[in-house]
Amino acid sequence: MPIDPVALTAELVRCPSVTPEEGGALDLLGGLLADAGFACTRVDRGGVGNLFARWGPKGAARSFGFNGHTDVVPPGDPALWSTDPFAGTIRDGRLYGRGAADMKSGIAAFVAAAVAFTRGRDPGDGAILLAVTGDEEGEAEHGTRALLDWMADEGEAMSVCLVGEPTCPEFLGQMIKIGRRGSLNGWFTVRGRQGHSAYPERAANPLPALARLVDRLSSVPLDRGSGHFDPSTLAFVTVDTGNRATNVIPAEARATVNVRFNDLHSGAGIAARLREEGERVAQEFGVAVELRTRISGESFLTPPGALSTLVAGAVEAETGHVPVLSTSGGTSDARFIRAHCPVVEFGLVGRTMHQADEHVETAQIEALARIYRRVLDAYFT
Repeated sequence: MPIDPVALTAELVRCPSVTPEEGGALDLLGGLLADAGFACTRVDRGGVGNLFARWGPKGAARSFGFNGHTDVVPPGDPALWSTDPFAGTIRDGRLYGRGAADMKSGIAAFVAAAVAFTRGRDPGDGAILLAVTGDEEGEAEHGTRALLDWMADEGEAMSVCLVGEPTCPEFLGQMIKIGRRGSLNGWFTVRGRQGHSAYPERAANPLPALARLVDRLSSVPLDRGSGHFDPSTLAFVTVDTGNRATNVIPAEARATVNVRFNDLHSGAGIAARLREEGERVAQEFGVAVELRTRISGESFLTPPGALSTLVAGAVEAETGHVPVLSTSGGTSDARFIRAHCPVVEFGLVGRTMHQADEHVETAQIEALARIYRRVLDAYFT
């Protein structure tokens, strides 16, 4: 029987797979795919569940890969929802629930498309590979990375990959992601000397130093953008001393910064820039400035070519829209896959992802499954 992508989305939403819990989502998918003739393997690591499924011969001359994640962010306050966030409720042509947009609908669509494509077909020298992780919304250490490590050890390889993340801002068919900006988090700690606020000369106040540091880093643009990328951005997201007293100069102040950088930079280069500015402020104010950084991913680009043209053609044929090739937005697991094979992302409208009453239009789930089927038809034809 064909797989109904809307019904499968609802079933997946009913699996409470708040990262890193599997919630039954991977077991559900594994059973469906095994029944459809896919060879399925659980690739669990570090307490995270992952699923690899292959139709066709191992080591096929050409293989099309899909990637997605079943884990979701917490639903938040249930009172803000009009329905149970894990009920998979369908109302007025929309499917509601945590993960409906990000991205259980995308997984349901590519599973339905893959199963429909393979039914009664001889794979020949081709293969379809599905890499589904339970660790995209979390630390992302034991999800797609674990799948790619396992694939390398087992001799499994995708020739190209399509990630089913929601990519369209307003309407289906609007945008394909061909790259992503890099992301770096930085944690500054400025240490001075505590003292009475009536005698500031006896203290070393870390706050003016931190304020100067925040101002300098925020006031100078990192760049003006590049051929396929918008300008890099730097945003301080918190400043804190933990001091509730009005007559005490604190000994320490902290700030956190997030940088989204394009292909003109590397994570190491951004970290060096932050550290240099911190050292300047430390010398100027006579305080100590420490910096800890974490690079979530480097920027990457899959140059426009055969893969983006193939996906764009399927999108236009189904929706009538010529999609924009974009590198906007946050990070995704495509940042890991790009070292394995060419990768692009295309999925549904993501306006409500991570919000209360997250939802998608059921008609768009069905359309997305048809787009993915067109992609497979075009790739293997």
